[in-house]
Amino acid sequence: MTITADTLLAGWDRGLLTARDRVIDSPRVRERGRLVRASGLVLEIVGLRLPLGAHCWIEQIDGRDHAEAEVVGFSGRSLLLMPFAETTGLIPGARVWPVLGPPGSRTGAAKSMPVGPALLGRVLDARGRPLDGGPLPSDADHAALAGASINPLERAPIRNVLDTGIRAINALLTVGRGQRLGLFAGSGVGKSVLLGMMARFTAADVIVVGLIGERGREVKDFIDNILGEAGLARAVVVAAPADTSPLLRLQGADYATRIAEDFRDRGQDVLLIMDSLTRYAMAQREIALAIGEPPATKGYPPSVFARLPTLVERAGNGRNGGGSITAFYTVLTEGDDQQDPIADAARAILDGHFVLSRQLAEAGHYPAIDIEASISRAMTALIDATQLSRVQYFKRMFSRYERSRDLIAVGAYAAGSDPTLDEAIALHPQMESFLQQGMSERSDHHDAAAGLAALVAGNEATS
Repeated sequence: MTITADTLLAGWDRGLLTARDRVIDSPRVRERGRLVRASGLVLEIVGLRLPLGAHCWIEQIDGRDHAEAEVVGFSGRSLLLMPFAETTGLIPGARVWPVLGPPGSRTGAAKSMPVGPALLGRVLDARGRPLDGGPLPSDADHAALAGASINPLERAPIRNVLDTGIRAINALLTVGRGQRLGLFAGSGVGKSVLLGMMARFTAADVIVVGLIGERGREVKDFIDNILGEAGLARAVVVAAPADTSPLLRLQGADYATRIAEDFRDRGQDVLLIMDSLTRYAMAQREIALAIGEPPATKGYPPSVFARLPTLVERAGNGRNGGGSITAFYTVLTEGDDQQDPIADAARAILDGHFVLSRQLAEAGHYPAIDIEASISRAMTALIDATQLSRVQYFKRMFSRYERSRDLIAVGAYAAGSDPTLDEAIALHPQMESFLQQGMSERSDHHDAAAGLAALVAGNEATS
């Protein structure tokens, strides 16, 4: 029998393929590092070479339990890790292993999270695990935590009105599908109540709620008493309370956005409520300062202001013919200071903002929306000229009264001195009544527009 060169080559090829299959199927060699320093929130390890975002297991003192951490930075040959939960029992020299991802990967476990319709009615943590006591649906889809960005030229424009069920917003601050807005408020001015009304009344297919950095009690209260059973039935809630690590607070916001993106990609109109954008920024500040990034503005490092638009830009309309994400991000204003650096940055990247006034809340005026300080940048493209004229007339009369409120209160204004102010005084009781609304009261866009038309009938043309 003659053995040709072709026969030898074919045999070698088969042998190489068989050897390759054996290597792929064999247990993978796991690199190992060790813990050399723990300072505050940061753990320093040596002996591993991993990219930012990779996950690791860190051996604890008994050798059985392991703490999970994420690579958040590096210095020279050392990696800087931050654990996902408070750790006890770590010792110097503890062994550290990367969490293995797909075969052939050295980058740690891929962040694949449950998404899709199977999550409706569920309350999850930042890692996709149920908080409501039920099992995770076995038929839930999974997707990478980081969604694909959309070319801004391929996004559908904001053309359709979104009915929020809130009279003051529908009539005077009209919102469009795909718009991204901020809800600027201090503590105790009815922010959560307003969000709950939006969640129950807004004309959306799906609601995604991200409760980021809030007190644990407020999470349960929002779900049980504000969102309610009917609201939860068409919602997915992601909660990362204040006692979780800053990594999980960041991931909670990203996960809630990823769930909303998945529903949008299925052609549905989504309402995304993020409470709050400020806590998200504070979580990033904790991480950045811990790994040595210098503070820039009021203690916030530059990376904070880089991450905010990255998160917000993921919301909005999808491609033409697809779904939409209309997003409301709450922004906490310290001492009701609208020049807080996070509030200032949020105004620059959002499509409008609603300001809640402590003065109105203290006077029993709910929702406590300050019409003069609030704006919806897409409104002029959503309403006709007649409606716009009515809105401008209402705001003009309301502002004229507010500027002279003190004079009127002390009786220093003489009727007849200013015809415009006389008109504002006559309309003020009706305007205040128009702006107030009960928690269980819904006012759709058509009714709100009709109410505004009746209020200013015959006046806006002569003003």
